[in-house]
Amino acid sequence: MAERTITLQVRLEPWAEKDLALLHRMNAPEILEHIGDPETEEQILARHKRYVKIGGTGRGRMFSIILLPELEAVGVTGYWERIREEEAVYEITWGVLPQFQGRGIATAAVEETIAIACAEQKHRKIHAFPSVNNRSSNAICRKLGFSFICEYEMEYPPGSFMRYNDWCLDLRKKKLSSVYKNSVIHI
Repeated sequence: MAERTITLQVRLEPWAEKDLALLHRMNAPEILEHIGDPETEEQILARHKRYVKIGGTGRGRMFSIILLPELEAVGVTGYWERIREEEAVYEITWGVLPQFQGRGIATAAVEETIAIACAEQKHRKIHAFPSVNNRSSNAICRKLGFSFICEYEMEYPPGSFMRYNDWCLDLRKKKLSSVYKNSVIHI
């Protein structure tokens, strides 16, 4: 029997008012198990407002991950500025709805997000901070060429302590195949 290749495409769209429904879907215990408990309605609305606003500040960008050709929003990715050891850097985040995990969607979306940050030529480094227990996110960091810096304990959300890994990618050394193009994944 011949092997069958299924082509899956994802596109990033700037976070917009319409994405509030996606943020509600992302507020599920199985998605948040490595970063804390689900947020209250007030916290979701505040997060949504920050995500919408960040794109217009020049200090980062947030995106919905769109599965093609279905045009279904399946996750979130983005980056923002922060100070890390007295240096301005980007911090990157991502998440995919459970029913779409394990198909390479997050890897493609993160790679595209990094390409967008690279194109800005604003900061040299981008950091990811997945929980030490989040195998999938740590694997994405390794696959995309991040360097492991160290393990930390931090308070997040306030009142709760967690262990996380600090991964760093030098944006000036990263060779990426696409900027603002659809990512194609073969599964």
